Formats: sequence, C-alpha cells, structure tokens
Amino acid sequence: MAGPSSPALDSFAAAVAADGLVAVEGGRTHWEIGGLCPAETRLVRAPAGVRSFDPAEMTVRVGAGTLVEELDAALAEAGQRANLPVAANATVGGVLAVGRDGLHALGRGRLRDALLEAVYASDEGRLVKAGGPTVKNVSGFDLCRLLVGSLGTLGLVGEVVLRTWPRPAAGIWMAGQCAPRELRRRLYWPSSILWDGRTSWVHLEGHEPDVEAEASLARSLGCETVDGPPPLPDFRVPAGALDAQAPDARKPRGRFVVQVGTGTAYVSAPGPAPDPDPAVVVLHRRLKAQFDPRGRLNPGRDPLAAA
Repeated sequence: MAGPSSPALDSFAAAVAADGLVAVEGGRTHWEIGGLCPAETRLVRAPAGVRSFDPAEMTVRVGAGTLVEELDAALAEAGQRANLPVAANATVGGVLAVGRDGLHALGRGRLRDALLEAVYASDEGRLVKAGGPTVKNVSGFDLCRLLVGSLGTLGLVGEVVLRTWPRPAAGIWMAGQCAPRELRRRLYWPSSILWDGRTSWVHLEGHEPDVEAEASLARSLGCETVDGPPPLPDFRVPAGALDAQAPDARKPRGRFVVQVGTGTAYVSAPGPAPDPDPAVVVLHRRLKAQFDPRGRLNPGRDPLAAA
C-alpha cells in the first residue's frame, strides 16, 4: 500500500531512489550488528521529530530518525512511554531495525508489539505503508513485525506509529540469592528478572500499593532493595546457547546474566554462533529477493548473523 506523504518523507524516498547501494544512518549505537556496509554505500538519514501524539488513543507518530531519548521525554510529559529501550544517541528507526528487546521484555512485552504502522522506502524509492495506527489492526499480513529486526534490509523506515503505555507510578529493583523460577512463579507481574547463576535481580513497577505488596513478597523470598540491575556482559546470545559456552555440563565459561523468560542471555566470552535452521535461511533469501531484488538496501548486513 502506498504510504502517506510529507515533504520530509518525499525527500527521504527520493534519496533512497538514487542509484547505487544505500543505507540509512541513525545514531550508530549498534552499527556493526549483522555486518558492515561496503565503503561505497551511500548513507541517508530518516526524518526526525514527533509528528503527532494522541494521549487518549495512546499512539504517537514519529520520524524514524528521532532520538529515543527525545521521544521518551515528549511522552513523559503526558505520563506515558513507548516500549523502546532508551539509550544515548539511539534513534527510533535504529532500535526497531536492530530489534533487540530491552531488559523489561518480560513484563512490558516485545519490541515488535510496540510498532503499529511503518512507512518505509522500498528499493525503488517508493513510500510503502505497513500496518495501521490502531492497536487492533489485525487484517492482512503483519509486515510491521517483519521489519523489526530486519536491519533495514527489506525497506528503509522513514516514519512509524507506536503504541504507548501509561508510565509506571513507582518502580523498584531488588536482588538476592533466591531462585529466579520461584520469583517468576510467586510474583504477579515482574517487569524483569535477571540471574547470574547465584544472584537474582527483579524489577517491580506499577501503582505504589501494588509495588509495595510485591516488594514485601520478594523480601520474604530473600530479596532486598538495590540501586538497579547488574552490569551486563558484552555479548548477547540466545539463552539456550549457554550450554554451548560451558567447558563442562555444570558451569558456563565466564560471567553470564540470563534475562529470565525472554530467551536472552549476556555472556563475557561468546562461543561460535549456531548455524540457523536451513528452512529459515531459505525463507530469508526469498524475502530479500522479493523486497530488495537488486540488493541495494543496507548491503553487507545479515539479520541471521545478528544475535
């Protein structure tokens, strides 16, 4: 479907339409994930700025080049937030293209669930709209979910509509030598549970009475209030890959932190990445051939190589 037009989006699409290899540049906070573009790749920037925000409908339309910090500050004025990890210099489009959930995916949901609509430039420089600005938009193929984590290899996103949520009134981090499975079983809705093999960290957020009640239960399980989560090791891997990192069957090599309930872990010494399922490789190639037959968009990047 042809996407909505604006001077900024038209200019962006025209820049993408020019000949040669092209990539969209954001804050470069995850620039090397999935591989680097060749030196001859032309770089373009997506439009920036909040175009519209409807607190009652809990949706915001924003340029993909907008800094996540700026979007977060704008939403905070209305007591809302978007489910995007807030990191210095990261852009909205960059975070969605990389597709990595934040530390609160357990309680807040997946990053892909925040994206309701995307307007992207195709390999031909045409504006295409995927999704729609409603939470219950379920008709047709959910192309928005396909774009999240694609590293811009299927289309260069220029503008998005995001779902927003109320900002929690209270929040607290707690930690202790308690079993992470027990925390997840006993607590009603923890936003995050982390575990390094000995210590568990849990983040509770919501209305103050609810947080106080959950904190009391966490204390009964051996947790105490702490300043925040632990520093994370440098490398992100599937949680199931921890066994492959282990020198024996009992202890993973180096420091690790598991993000409980999300299938994600962080390790200090990663091993070789497992080979993707051959069926997934075939599907990936078919999608790339359909969306970018000339291989112009974000060349050199491979979503299958991004942990």
